[in-house]
Amino acid sequence: MPHVAMRHDVEPRAALLDRLGDLSGVEIFNNQILIAVYTRPEYTAGGIAVQFAEEDQHQSKVGLIIAMGNDAGEDPSGKWFRGVKRKLAVGDWVIFRPTDAWPITVNKVMCRVIDDNLVRGRTEHPDTVY
Repeated sequence: MPHVAMRHDVEPRAALLDRLGDLSGVEIFNNQILIAVYTRPEYTAGGIAVQFAEEDQHQSKVGLIIAMGNDAGEDPSGKWFRGVKRKLAVGDWVIFRPTDAWPITVNKVMCRVIDDNLVRGRTEHPDTVY
């Protein structure tokens, strides 16, 4: 159940990937992950206008993995990802602390580059987390 039910004219993952466009020229190294920041829509499911866009650009705690370095999610020590049901993957909605990540824009979309071990969790839907 989402924290605040938002009105989505297009499924959030598809909308974000459409805004990002071609990512073939972006390569992430080592254990880094590139996350596209989720920005909530302008209206709640009930039709109430809200303005989260500016705040979400800087404070959003959820985003979509759009690229990963070759070593991202690997944990030979067994320290960081012990008990995780499945490896992190491109297309996952993940939870992170905004200050743990380096803000950049990719194709005019706000993103974050973060060490894999600083991803704090995964969620099925981005509206569940704030």
